[in-house]
Amino acid sequence: MARTRVRITSLLALSAALFLTAACGNDPSPQDTKSEAGPQPQAMKPVVVVTTTWEGAFAKAAGAEDVKVIVPQSVHHAPDYDPKPSDLAAVAKADFVLYAPFEPYAAKIKEAAGSKAKLVEVNLDNDPDKVKAEVDKLGALFGTADAATRWKTGFDTEYAKLNKEVQAGWPGGRSPSVVTQVFTAWSAKLAGATPVGTYGPEAVTPAQLAELAAKKPELVLDNAHMSTGTVLPDSGAEQVKIVNYPGEDLDLLTVYRNAAAELKKAMGAS
Repeated sequence: MARTRVRITSLLALSAALFLTAACGNDPSPQDTKSEAGPQPQAMKPVVVVTTTWEGAFAKAAGAEDVKVIVPQSVHHAPDYDPKPSDLAAVAKADFVLYAPFEPYAAKIKEAAGSKAKLVEVNLDNDPDKVKAEVDKLGALFGTADAATRWKTGFDTEYAKLNKEVQAGWPGGRSPSVVTQVFTAWSAKLAGATPVGTYGPEAVTPAQLAELAAKKPELVLDNAHMSTGTVLPDSGAEQVKIVNYPGEDLDLLTVYRNAAAELKKAMGAS
């Protein structure tokens, strides 16, 4: 009778062990699940913190969905902004932090970035070739290359359309003579015009003023964010306000649409 009890007890113990082994095999640990499932969904949606809407628009074009902008869009001259402690706290939680080297608070941003955040210097220039190069770079970093490629295709289509519309408004059917601020040369390209002179970012000196006025430009493409007023007074040139920074929707194409509208209006008035 004692032997029978021992045998039954042993069988019960063996069955329990087999059950636990099977249960462990069918219910992998979170670590096993992660390795079998590959990258987690959030890995495809990085948290991106950007200094301004300009970097933000580049990030969005590259496929980023979770984008936090530090400098409010209402700030007319973004480099004048002084980041708040809450801004710097957001930087520390980011996967990627985008900034431009000319921004005076870049050093604070670098210091605030945690060990997890990757700092990315962005070439802020709305020249179409440079934009697409930056979008490509960011798409590769974010793991969103397909989204970046789709955006570039739409961008090329829209840019070609706007370029054609602006050129249709050339006075007398010829390319206008233009002078541009150094950061708005891209808008001359959109107009199909080659600048006869550039100025800035410093204020125009009397010598520069005389030199640029002698070129007899029809248009002056001024940077709305760094304007010093009328650049070539008494020259007869129509001054066009060009905005580089996108709005809160981070839609970079709106910048080109607005510039095209301002150019067409100015050429019609010239």
